[in-house]
Amino acid sequence: MILKTAQLRGRALAFIPCLALTLTACNFTEDIYINSDGTGSVSLSFDASEMMAMAGALNDTVEKTKAMDSVMYFSDILDEKKDSIAQLSAEEQERLEKLRPYRMHIKADPETEEMTLSFGRDFDDIAAIGDTFETFQDASALENTPGAGGTPPTPEIRGTSEMEFSFRKGVFKRQTTITDPERHKMKADSLAESASFLSGSTYTLKIHFPSRVKSTTASEATLSIDGKTLIRQVDLVDYLKDPKILDLEVVLED
Repeated sequence: MILKTAQLRGRALAFIPCLALTLTACNFTEDIYINSDGTGSVSLSFDASEMMAMAGALNDTVEKTKAMDSVMYFSDILDEKKDSIAQLSAEEQERLEKLRPYRMHIKADPETEEMTLSFGRDFDDIAAIGDTFETFQDASALENTPGAGGTPPTPEIRGTSEMEFSFRKGVFKRQTTITDPERHKMKADSLAESASFLSGSTYTLKIHFPSRVKSTTASEATLSIDGKTLIRQVDLVDYLKDPKILDLEVVLED
């Protein structure tokens, strides 16, 4: 029997905190697709099989379903939980509202014990997307709103940086600003405890352009055979400590 929507949603959201900063290696891939008119989509994907199995959730899922291939929309969840969300602070409400354009695609195959998740959204202007990885982590708060019955999330040092994207006249830019250096250092120092567990974890940025790349400031990036996809991979802990390492500028061919 296929899991009910509420069960599926709760199972996925409950694992976001440990998927984002878990005690095992994980590899995240952020794909940005840009059309010639500036519209496009962004998605953050990862293989959750090992972590789900470690927590025992995958085995529980196997007993209840033959397969899972479902998309959940955060706009629906926000509407369903509007009364609970209204009890939160204005800051928390604003943070959760940023989830509205996003959706999560969950696929699981109990026979192979594989599970993948993809968190993403469409955009009319790339300037609207901001930090997808941080927005993804915010999704776990939906299972811990007043009356949800969940355990309050562990306090995190958040909001220490801002990420901006732009795409104008064939020039793409990703720029990060550390808005609170002192708190950001505290956040970086706190990662020391997880560094050994996250050894080997990666964060990969893939940007799919409408035309070939002419030049880029990312000297360590690679290009696809057709020259339209730029790929830059970094160590996950290094990225969490300094998100500026993925900042770059790309100029496309006319």
